Amino acid sequence: MRKRVCGAGAVLGVLVTFGVAPAQAAEPPEPQPGRQAQAAADSARGLPLGLPGLKETRTTRTLQPGVTLTRIVRGGEDDAPRWTVEVSIPGGDTSPDPDAPPTALKDRASAEETAAELDADGFRARVEKVTTAKVADYAGGTLGWRVRVGSFATQAEAAAERARLVAAGHAGSAVHTGWDGAATDRGPWHIDVLTVDPRRFRGSLRASYGPDLENRETTSELADAAGAVAAVNAGFFVLDPRAGAPGDPAGVGVYGGRLLSEPVQGRPGVVVRDDGRRTEITRLSWRGQVTGVRGAALTLNGINRVPGLIRNCGGSPGDQPTSAPLHDVTCTNADEVVAFTPEYGRSTPRGEGSEAVLDARDRVVEVRSPRGGPLPAGGSSVQAIGLRAEELARVAHVGERLRVSAYLTDHHGRRVQPSPGTDILNGGPELVRDGQLHVTPATDGMVRPDDPSFYYGWVHKRNPRTLAGVDAAGRTVLVTADGRSTESLGLSIPESAAVARALGLRDAVNLDGGGSTTLVVDGDVLNDPSDAAGERPVGDALLILPGRR
Repeated sequence: MRKRVCGAGAVLGVLVTFGVAPAQAAEPPEPQPGRQAQAAADSARGLPLGLPGLKETRTTRTLQPGVTLTRIVRGGEDDAPRWTVEVSIPGGDTSPDPDAPPTALKDRASAEETAAELDADGFRARVEKVTTAKVADYAGGTLGWRVRVGSFATQAEAAAERARLVAAGHAGSAVHTGWDGAATDRGPWHIDVLTVDPRRFRGSLRASYGPDLENRETTSELADAAGAVAAVNAGFFVLDPRAGAPGDPAGVGVYGGRLLSEPVQGRPGVVVRDDGRRTEITRLSWRGQVTGVRGAALTLNGINRVPGLIRNCGGSPGDQPTSAPLHDVTCTNADEVVAFTPEYGRSTPRGEGSEAVLDARDRVVEVRSPRGGPLPAGGSSVQAIGLRAEELARVAHVGERLRVSAYLTDHHGRRVQPSPGTDILNGGPELVRDGQLHVTPATDGMVRPDDPSFYYGWVHKRNPRTLAGVDAAGRTVLVTADGRSTESLGLSIPESAAVARALGLRDAVNLDGGGSTTLVVDGDVLNDPSDAAGERPVGDALLILPGRR
């Protein structure tokens, strides 16, 4: 059963349009007339999802002065049989790589070979070509070929066919064809939009990672702990212990003006201020070093993460397999220096290497090997592994100060100096820039030439999504879209961009989605998280706090 919008707040009614309010003097800059007119026109047509003319309702309520929540419901469930079994395609004798593991997409010859084997086993298989749209930095075109079996009215029927297929020695999954992203679909879609208008907002817009960085909490737990009126999940994070410390941001993390997690080099982040003004999407890089009192300095590779493991890659030269961004991949480097702050957790990661432990005044109180263990109250540390461990030993001396410095740079190479009221959360890809569609999966590491199935599942297909951006009137807009359900199909990444622009966003970025997508209002989870276990613990969340009374 879906969770419905409930709780306190005045219902304003069903809206026909989602317009952009005009700016006032000495407030966020007034939107350009052409863009404002385009946003109103897009809204009047409804969201660009599925067939034109689908029924769409928008219901808005005020959560607090300057904060509204709009629930958009578009389309309705399709009675046609929409379930099928998508077969995992082995490499096969005709594949360019016969030893490749089974995937959803392969070359045409491998797909036809698999279909022939299924036909011989008594299944009615079909081979389908998958093409994807061109975006700002990726040409699109043919991704590959998939193999599917049957068409069923219910998930249970598809699951039964999958069980029969598995018994015959094949592999696959039951999928709903409404998740494919066809423009002819009838829906439904359930999308929630939080809007923070800085002209009326008297609360605070803040990010929270919880008690420490290395553990995960649900969005609702983070909201409850801070007394938030509303919250959405935010950046990507480490989930698998083999990829680092679960909960650690997998990209930039600035909280209260402090850089607590380094960026994936060049990827975008959403910058928010506590007063709700000047929200922006910007691409970030960083530099850091460790300096001893005797003048020796070491280049810093990371902040508050397990040395040697770089989630989403985009780290330092020498990282394997790449130092460029590569989403949902953990790159490695045997020789690293990583700094830890008190916010990391009770104990730093244990393992081979060395660690300089600092007190609250940055004096070295211990150099330990192997590394890992508790920190002094208010203290910090620097860990080094591989060849870098010897370098740290030459710089860190008990009783002497060890200075750790790090700073962000924007895409122009200029220093970014966050104020104490500024938070920055990691995301990607970009969706909208300067009011135009600007989708950047290649730049942000979602394109894998040797693995089209990743792009197919992550970018091309519909999934739950969380988006953040700013509109032409300077309002911060947070969007969640439910997915992986027959009650809400979700959004592809290109659809996410189209929805963001239709909602009037001038700049927008994709945040963590899938099972992480969560919207909390007044202590209740209002959307329908897709994980079977319910709401997923996440790395951080973006909170809307009430104003002072």
